[in-house]
Amino acid sequence: MIERTLFSSDHESFRDSFRKFMDKEIAPFHAEWEEQGYVAREVWNKAGENGYLCMTMPEQYGGSEADKLYSVIQMEELARGGFSGIGFGLHSEIVAPYILHYGTEEQKAKYLPKLASGEMVGAIAMSEPAAGSDLQGVKTTAIEQADGSYLLNGSKTFITNGWHADLVIVVAKTNPAAGGKGTSLMLVERGMPGFSVGKRLKKVGMKAQDTSELFFDNVKLGPEHVLGGEAWKNKGFICLMQELPWERLQIAIGAVASSQAAIDGTVEYVKERKVFGQPVAAFQNTRYKLAEMQTEVQVARVFVDKCCELICKDQLDTATASMAKYWTTDLQCKVMDECVQLFGGYGYMWEYPIARAYADARVQRIYGGTNEIMKEVITRSMGLGGK
Repeated sequence: MIERTLFSSDHESFRDSFRKFMDKEIAPFHAEWEEQGYVAREVWNKAGENGYLCMTMPEQYGGSEADKLYSVIQMEELARGGFSGIGFGLHSEIVAPYILHYGTEEQKAKYLPKLASGEMVGAIAMSEPAAGSDLQGVKTTAIEQADGSYLLNGSKTFITNGWHADLVIVVAKTNPAAGGKGTSLMLVERGMPGFSVGKRLKKVGMKAQDTSELFFDNVKLGPEHVLGGEAWKNKGFICLMQELPWERLQIAIGAVASSQAAIDGTVEYVKERKVFGQPVAAFQNTRYKLAEMQTEVQVARVFVDKCCELICKDQLDTATASMAKYWTTDLQCKVMDECVQLFGGYGYMWEYPIARAYADARVQRIYGGTNEIMKEVITRSMGLGGK
């Protein structure tokens, strides 16, 4: 297979050290976390102590000023290990960058060091019961009052890290009459009166990942809780659109790594498992299926690696990121289905990693914008915009 040229020796040394961290602090407990529906809070503190959170943030805010490839490696390794409960990527490479790129200096100084240390867990609340991929359709409001404060009302659902979250970036309408142009991002902290965390949602897969409902009932916020302050009031939709390429590429990175891990595990299994007196790998159908999958995953990896090069140069456009997200997650689900088939009945048993990977994969085609939305974004870049 093609040798990857994306990473330096320093990157690969980091990969080794992060694998050791996973082997010690995540692998022994992940099955237990799947049973309870959330990871132990302590794993966030341990990740922060070891410098594994917010690595790309500036040193003045507690980060390491590392390039994004270190985060790529972390995402790959978590996906390879099947540790879908760990929400480090969203915390470090979605929540923290919003604050870094759009926050006031006071907001950066207040929140980023605590996110980097693991003292605070971050989440972003976009989806609502009646608004998923359609971010312009959110109903949550943050209406300015006569004294300059805001009253936040509404609910969010499918919120990753929602159960543990100490800080939530909430997408809300500060000018409901203006549609998407009236959207702002509000900073809400755990413990604020009127802010409550609902039940942990029981999902088909990603069972260790705490995914919750959030409720806001007249949560009183000051002007300092508008991300970016007055300069970014009613400009939240612009912020969301600017961050989407990196967010969608992160999904693609995980998809390729998970797919490769599934193939590797299946190759080992079919060599050992015997039917009709010979290994499953001896059958031509088995070998050809694996050859097809490995080829497609190799093609996907080359494309995603190129996208990673572009994101490090701030050159990745939304359409290309959408291509990566849609193509790799469709492929991921295809690979998981084929690998389960090669495992036979054992592939449907939860104790086998391939079964959990199969269940975890399906949502990849939904969150971050459904793959149908990805195709819409791509067609518009081709001058084929619909209604």
